[in-house]
Amino acid sequence: MVAGLEHDSKRVLESEALSVAFRTVPREAFVPDERGAYADRSFEQYGTKVLAPSTVARLFEVLDPQEGDSVLVVGAGVGYTAAVCAQVVGARNVHAVDIARRLVWEARDNLGRAGYGAVLVDRRNGERGLPEYAPFDRVLLEAAAIRPPDALLSQLAPGGRLVMPLGLGEQRLVAIENGAVASRHGAVSFAPLLIEGERSDTVERNRTTREDREFAERAAERRRGWEHEWIDWDR
Repeated sequence: MVAGLEHDSKRVLESEALSVAFRTVPREAFVPDERGAYADRSFEQYGTKVLAPSTVARLFEVLDPQEGDSVLVVGAGVGYTAAVCAQVVGARNVHAVDIARRLVWEARDNLGRAGYGAVLVDRRNGERGLPEYAPFDRVLLEAAAIRPPDALLSQLAPGGRLVMPLGLGEQRLVAIENGAVASRHGAVSFAPLLIEGERSDTVERNRTTREDREFAERAAERRRGWEHEWIDWDR
């Protein structure tokens, strides 16, 4: 698996520390099919997606965590990404949150069996982060949003970095530093960031007030001429 990620045909894994982490973390502890655990593919489990190794590699190459860094993973899922991070920075330095209680239990169990039980996993509204343990040197948001959540930005340490998929329709993987996009790293496709009242493990969910507002904002930006209410045609 790692050789494939490092090969010129993909070239998504270059860091030596990350290479060691991917070789060390037992991926079979986090996916439902042990036979395909080391194939470069994603899995659907408990209403969430276990990211393909190549996607995880892309995220971490941009995040660039260093040994001893304090890291927050927003969107813990089943815990695989947190495990890779723990192998690099140390399990006690990794904090992960997820809005779905079932996933929090699953992540804790998987991380414990894989040898990373010291990772803290809590059920939280991801956009609010984990202020009790801030500041963080690195924050990884594994869900798409049209703008960086203010709470996550405020929980970054000086010189810290937030990596996230930016946008809803067309998404780009970006690194944010000092409150602004510092670099862009190509197209990605992630599920939208869920907030309180939404669940990732249901068959379907209603559109939220937040989404209604975002759709309205985008519709307003597309309006032209007669669609604007402020035009007084009687003059």
